[in-house]
Amino acid sequence: MMRDIQATETMMNKVPAVTLVFWLIKILSTTAGETGADFLIFKLHVGLPVTTLIMGALLIMVMVIQLRKIRYEPWAYWLCVVQVSIFGTLVTDSLVDTYGMELTTTTVFFSIALGLTFALWYACERSLSIRHIYRGRREYFYWLAILMTFALGTAAGDWVAEEMRLGYAVSALLFLGAIGLVGVAHYVFKLNVVPSFWMAYILTRPFGASCGDWLSQSANKGGLGLGVVNTSEVFAVIIVALVAWLTWRQHKIDRVVQPAASPYRD
Repeated sequence: MMRDIQATETMMNKVPAVTLVFWLIKILSTTAGETGADFLIFKLHVGLPVTTLIMGALLIMVMVIQLRKIRYEPWAYWLCVVQVSIFGTLVTDSLVDTYGMELTTTTVFFSIALGLTFALWYACERSLSIRHIYRGRREYFYWLAILMTFALGTAAGDWVAEEMRLGYAVSALLFLGAIGLVGVAHYVFKLNVVPSFWMAYILTRPFGASCGDWLSQSANKGGLGLGVVNTSEVFAVIIVALVAWLTWRQHKIDRVVQPAASPYRD
């Protein structure tokens, strides 16, 4: 009976298990979001306001697809994450470049917005765990929190790298060190998995953004000069390959889980 309940919960969950591959794709999608946004704005000469509107419309489309799914499907989930990454970057850039907000202000603003999202989520659901993200209100809170983490990470990453003038490489190392401290707090000092996850999730955004800028920006700006096109293409190919592997693996799991979860088996 317990095995049936666990199998059913696994099938209904809308988010993937937190594994090494999860973190790898998360960081890659973060970097791709940063460089992808730059590519759309500067290489295609679409402009920031128009690009933000287009990416916002695409985000709504892919989010509708994701929300209509009854369980986790790798391609739909990670497509949403990449699109949220791009849109979150554009929102922060719009506030700074179009409306003249300081990076310090946007960092504080999105920190408060994320905190309020978590507070409302917990007040309604009594948990911030991602182990049971089903269709409905909990999933809406989840994706709102994800969007806030990407917007916050963009602001914080740019603030440390540009406004504090530490450079992209140093900024990436600082955020990587912060992620390491979260890992130590969790595995050594037994910090609860929920705050550990969300702190690491937030920090991977500025880490990935700093890495993306470091790889793509020219040498006179402190980067390696690979360009936004090359960087975006490489990371996109890796993401597609990993998601394809996850999809194949998910099909194998489904063949085992579905019979166990069926209410008609003897």
